[in-house]
Amino acid sequence: MSLPRIGFIGIGLMGEAMTRRLLDLGHAVTVWNREPERLDLVVPHGAVAAASPAEVAGASDIVLLCVLDRQAVEACVFGPSGVATSAAARDRLLVDMSTIEPAAARALAERAASEAGLRWIDAPVSGGPAAARDGTLTIMAGGAAQDMAQAHDVLAALGAHVTHMGDVGAGQTAKMINQAIVGAGFALMSEVALLAEASGIDAARLPDCLAGGLADSVLLQKLFPRIHARQFDPPIGYARQLLKDLQAVTAFANDVDCELPLVQAATQRYDAYVAGGGALADSASLIRLYESARNTASKKTSS
Repeated sequence: MSLPRIGFIGIGLMGEAMTRRLLDLGHAVTVWNREPERLDLVVPHGAVAAASPAEVAGASDIVLLCVLDRQAVEACVFGPSGVATSAAARDRLLVDMSTIEPAAARALAERAASEAGLRWIDAPVSGGPAAARDGTLTIMAGGAAQDMAQAHDVLAALGAHVTHMGDVGAGQTAKMINQAIVGAGFALMSEVALLAEASGIDAARLPDCLAGGLADSVLLQKLFPRIHARQFDPPIGYARQLLKDLQAVTAFANDVDCELPLVQAATQRYDAYVAGGGALADSASLIRLYESARNTASKKTSS
C-alpha cells in the first residue's frame, strides 16, 4: 500500500523538522512557506516546492499546516491562492498543527467545510524540533473519528503520544492547558536557577538531587540544565511564540471564567522580555530578563 502524499505548509523550526521526518519515512512531501528561502532547508532532502498553498493541496492527499497564529492559518487556507481556492481541495483532509484558539479552530473548520468541502483536524504539538525530528512529539487532536482514522498513520509517524481529545477544537483546548504549564514552568525554572546559583550550592546537581521527588519533572530534568548552562543558541523555540500562546491561554481562561494568576504573571514576564528585544531569543532564555533586573538593582544599590 502506497504512503499518502503529504502537503506541508509552514517550514518554520517545527515544520522543517516534521517535513524532514516524513521524507525520511518515504512520504512524498510538497511544501510551501511564506518566506520561500526556508524551503532550501527541505527541498535538498526531497521535498517538492509549490508556488502556493492551493498548489500544495492539489498535489497532496493530506495537507499539514504549522504556522504562527490564527491569522496565518486563515491566510493560508482562505487567502488568495489558499488551500480552499483549489478545486482539488474538496474532501481533502487538512491537519492544522499550529497553536490557535479553540473557538478559532472550530470557526475555521466550519468555514472550510462550507466553502471548500475541506475536512479539518486540529492537532497542535508539544516537544520541540528535536522531538519532531525523532517522531516523538506529543500530539493532542480534535476532529471527527473517521478523519482521525485517516490521519492516524501520519500523526503516529510524528508523535509518540497521539491523543484524540474530542471534536474540532478539543486539541487546541488541550494545547492551551499544555502552554499554561509550559509558560509558568519556564518562568519558574528561570527563578529557581537564579535562586540556586545565588545560594552558592552546585546548581548543576539539582536535577539529580530532586529526581523522584514531588518537584521532579521533564522541565527540571531537561529545561533546567539548559537554563543553568545558558544554552540558548540556536533557539529551539522563540520567546514571541510562547508569549503569543500565553496570551491565548489568558484569553481562553477569561472566556470560561477562570482566574489564572500564575499564568498571568508568566505572561507579563514574557511580555516584558519580548518588548525588551527578546522576541527571537530562545523561549528558555527568559532568565536574561531576571538577570537584567538584578543587575540594574545592584547598580542602584552600589551608586
